[in-house]
Amino acid sequence: MSVFSSSVAMSDIAATLRAAGCVFAEDEAELIVATARTPDELAAMLERRVSGQPLEHVLGWAEFCGLRLVVEPGVFVPRPRTEFLIGQAVALARGIPGTPVVLDLCCGTGAMGAALAAGLARPAELHAADLDPAAVRCARHNLPGGHVYEGDLYEPLPATLRGRVELLIASPPYVPSGSVGLLPSEARLYEPRVALDGGDDGLDVVRRVIAQAPEWLAPGGHLLVETSERQAADTVRAVEQAGLAARATGSDDLDATAVIGTLP
Repeated sequence: MSVFSSSVAMSDIAATLRAAGCVFAEDEAELIVATARTPDELAAMLERRVSGQPLEHVLGWAEFCGLRLVVEPGVFVPRPRTEFLIGQAVALARGIPGTPVVLDLCCGTGAMGAALAAGLARPAELHAADLDPAAVRCARHNLPGGHVYEGDLYEPLPATLRGRVELLIASPPYVPSGSVGLLPSEARLYEPRVALDGGDDGLDVVRRVIAQAPEWLAPGGHLLVETSERQAADTVRAVEQAGLAARATGSDDLDATAVIGTLP
C-alpha cells in the first residue's frame, strides 16, 4: 500500500469502483492504490477506471503467465485464455534442440513472446511483429532481448528468417466484423479495432498467417494459432490446405482454442 493511501479510505475507493460496475472492486482498488505515486495520480487513475477504461490501461501494465508487462493506453490487452497457447508452445519447444527460433506474429504487447521465453528456461532467438506502432513500443519494452518489427504480418521480417522459424505463435484478430459491436465496452471502445476485427467470418487475418507460414517455418517447425472453438474446424482446414499436419486443442477452463500445424 502506498504511503499516501491513508488520505483516502480503501473502502471508499472500492465503493466508487463498485458503483461504476467493477465486479472485483476491492482487488482493483488495491492495485490502483499500490500503483499510484501521488494523491493526484491516484485520483486521475480512479477517474479513468470509473469512466470505463480497462484496468490494465489505467495501471500501465498487465499480468500474463506470471509476468508484469507494459501496456500503453489504446493497446490490445493480453487475455488469460492465451496462456493456454503458451503452454502448448512451451511443451513443443522441449523437443527442439539447441536455441529455438521463435516468431510472435500479431504480437501486440509482446506478451506471448515474453511468456514463451520465460517458460523455456533456456535461450531463444525471439522475433515479433505487429502493425500497431503503440503495440510495437510496448513489445520492444517487454522483449528487451528480442527483435521487434513494425509492419503487416511477415512483411517487415528479415529475409534471413525465412525457413528458420521453429515455433510460430500468433493470436490474430478473430472476431467476426458483425460481432465486434457485441464485445465488452472496454475492448470495443479502448482497444484498436485492427486487433479485434477478423473480417466477415473472423478468419481473414488467420488465413493470411497460415497461408505464408510454410515459407517461414523450418522443416518440422510448428505453427500455433489462437482461434475460437466455433472457428476451429475452418482453421484446421486452412492449415491442412497450406500443407501442414493440423490438429485443434483447447481448454474449457480458460475458454481457449488453438490450432497447431506442423511442417513435414
